[in-house]
Amino acid sequence: MSSLSEFQLLSILAQEMNMRKAAERLFVSQPALSQRLQTIEKDWGTKLFIRSQKGLALTPAGEHVIEFVKDVLLKEEKVRESIHSLHDEVSGTLKIAVATIVGQNWLPQVLKKFIERYPQVKISLVTGWSSEILKSLYEDHVHIGIIRGTPDWKGVKIHLFEDSLYLVDKEISEPDQVLKTDRPFIQFKSDSNYYQEIQDWWQGRFQMAPKRTVVVDQIETCKQMAFNGIGYAILPAITLNGAEKDIHKIPLLDEKDEPLKRDTWLLGYESSFQLRQVQAFAELIKEFTPH
Repeated sequence: MSSLSEFQLLSILAQEMNMRKAAERLFVSQPALSQRLQTIEKDWGTKLFIRSQKGLALTPAGEHVIEFVKDVLLKEEKVRESIHSLHDEVSGTLKIAVATIVGQNWLPQVLKKFIERYPQVKISLVTGWSSEILKSLYEDHVHIGIIRGTPDWKGVKIHLFEDSLYLVDKEISEPDQVLKTDRPFIQFKSDSNYYQEIQDWWQGRFQMAPKRTVVVDQIETCKQMAFNGIGYAILPAITLNGAEKDIHKIPLLDEKDEPLKRDTWLLGYESSFQLRQVQAFAELIKEFTPH
């Protein structure tokens, strides 16, 4: 049976699908890596990878072995976390999945303080859309997720903050001016209910579609295009730090003249919050959220 170090080798090979890149990550030479792989394949009694000039490809047997390897390594990590949690010192790995907009604008200051306070904790961070964050939580790939919107979640759910939505532009200073301009409405893709909220507000206010639209794949691109006068955009306050020059920021109001706002939540399973590093993070974020 292969050792854990050999499982880690197979895992990195499967991630990279390239002998040179895998050898670099493992700090070994390619010939040494090739020799170790041959030994492992002999142990399994079958070829796990097919080599070609383009890289590596998994054989059908290799696919089965890699799934087994992933499962073993995940269980090993959970055992190590449980052992670490038995000690007073906060250590182990904190695995976070966070909505991209929060990862870019709010989380860095939080992680800076966390790393300073708990230097023994390793951070594993992935960003993406809120649906991807929820998928990572459901599949137990992360300890906690931070998402935008109002989630349907049965586990631990901590409200972090809410921020208002603004119509942002260098020229437009009143919402109704969007009907007169020929410059485009710049929107960013989102798989959350954010896009629908904007659509509902627009239709309720103007009863007609924008004259021109430009759709981009990142909120930061949308922001920079608006700041450079290419068009106007609707952005949440989390992306606006107050240092913008010559930019009009018009708050969006609902039919009751109340500000439209977005919520941000921290989610996780009860079992994750038994880990000391997760408890420490949940305690620290109280310093960065309204009371």
